[in-house]
Amino acid sequence: MKTILILVGKTQNKHFIAGINDYTERIAHYMPFEIRTIPELKNTKSLTEAQQKEKEGQLILQELQNSDTVVLLDEHGKEFRSIELADWLQHKQNTARRLVFVIGGPYGFSPEVYARANDKISLSRLTFSHQMVRLIFVEQLYRACTIIKGEPYHHE
Repeated sequence: MKTILILVGKTQNKHFIAGINDYTERIAHYMPFEIRTIPELKNTKSLTEAQQKEKEGQLILQELQNSDTVVLLDEHGKEFRSIELADWLQHKQNTARRLVFVIGGPYGFSPEVYARANDKISLSRLTFSHQMVRLIFVEQLYRACTIIKGEPYHHE
């Protein structure tokens, strides 16, 4: 199964970039994984929140294939403990060809992206910056991979 993370806008903070790159390399030892970045919209001051979500949504949908299993990282999604996420991921590895996670822009997702999604996951009930969510998510994906393989990274 190929796993893809779609991001809206580049990661800016050099410390987050270093951490994301580190975990991306680690994940690649367990599964094919790539990050795709959709460019940030230009001139957003002239757009409403709904217009911005709509335009970002169109760009997100262009990245998807009909057979993709699409999972939005969304504050209203399911919350998992790390072991539960690993179980969920292992099930997806047996049922999905391409598993695509999406971290949206600052205002979330358009109705069309929500309609296309197969699932929603929340990393926490706390609010994190979109930049920070990227690092937290790839660390949790790596952690899930190590749990599946029975490796000692995660401690219960």
